[in-house]
Amino acid sequence: MNHTTELPNHRSARVRNGATAAPPPARSAKRRPTSTQWAAWGFLAPVTIYLALFYAYPLYRNLDLSLRDYTVRSFVQGDAPFTGLANYRKVLTDPTFAPALLHTAVFTAVCLVSQYAIGLALAVFFNQNFRLSATLRALFLVPWLLPLIVSASTWSWMLNSESGVVNATLHAVGIGPVNWLTSPSMSLTSVIIANIWIGVPFNLVVLYSGLQSIPAGLYEAAALDGANAWQRFWRITFPLLRPVSAITLLLGLIYTLKVFDIIWIMTKGGPADSSTTFATWSYQLGFGNLLPAFGPGAAVGNLLVVAALVFGLGYVRVQRKQALS
Repeated sequence: MNHTTELPNHRSARVRNGATAAPPPARSAKRRPTSTQWAAWGFLAPVTIYLALFYAYPLYRNLDLSLRDYTVRSFVQGDAPFTGLANYRKVLTDPTFAPALLHTAVFTAVCLVSQYAIGLALAVFFNQNFRLSATLRALFLVPWLLPLIVSASTWSWMLNSESGVVNATLHAVGIGPVNWLTSPSMSLTSVIIANIWIGVPFNLVVLYSGLQSIPAGLYEAAALDGANAWQRFWRITFPLLRPVSAITLLLGLIYTLKVFDIIWIMTKGGPADSSTTFATWSYQLGFGNLLPAFGPGAAVGNLLVVAALVFGLGYVRVQRKQALS
């Protein structure tokens, strides 16, 4: 008697109506990190630790300061009561808020536009590669390389009402002395001039590097078509320099928003708060009084962080739209 052996289920399932079915997927073993992945995590770990210690934790502490009623004792012992948004309400209703906001906006806008315009003009000028171009370019970097305390102290001496070289020059040409640092109408202008002088070299270096990436053949073709110097700049240089200009303006904006050293050394935000910005006001609240107000000072600092974050996100959104278009 013949006995037929029944095929296993997994084999019989492979043949149905003359068609072959695919075998069930095999279970994949749990993947272990390779040496390349471990190396990647190793290189990433120092950056992550650095960002956590010097960026994330200070931001967290500043936010915590702004949401609690800290005194000197509670700052040391760490038992400050939670007050929510009370410090922000106190800052927004403070009489100094409106002038500080106006001064911050004027200081940032004037410095940003002036630094970019002067830096772009100098970059176009040095892009001609004339004799001594490299030497002059290096001299223009001196304000950027000097420590801020040295630059601010130098400008304080130059703009001194009695012994400053600026007033001495004005006297030589028949103009009376100007109280650059002690007049409420001139103090903000003085710190703006000093900050423009310090920030121009940065714009010059970045924009000059952007000009080097523009092909010279475009200018030659435009010149053959009869375009003058202004038309070549407006239709070739400026459009092709737009990505570099955007990142230059963004970095300049973030830097200018938080300028403290120059203003504090030259005027200390005075006289009569005529040159007070959010940066100097935050320092005055937290450290400039016998009874420091840590919470309101941290709240003002957080307003600056939010402003920089808004502009940064706006820049990212604009860049994304330009990449998609």
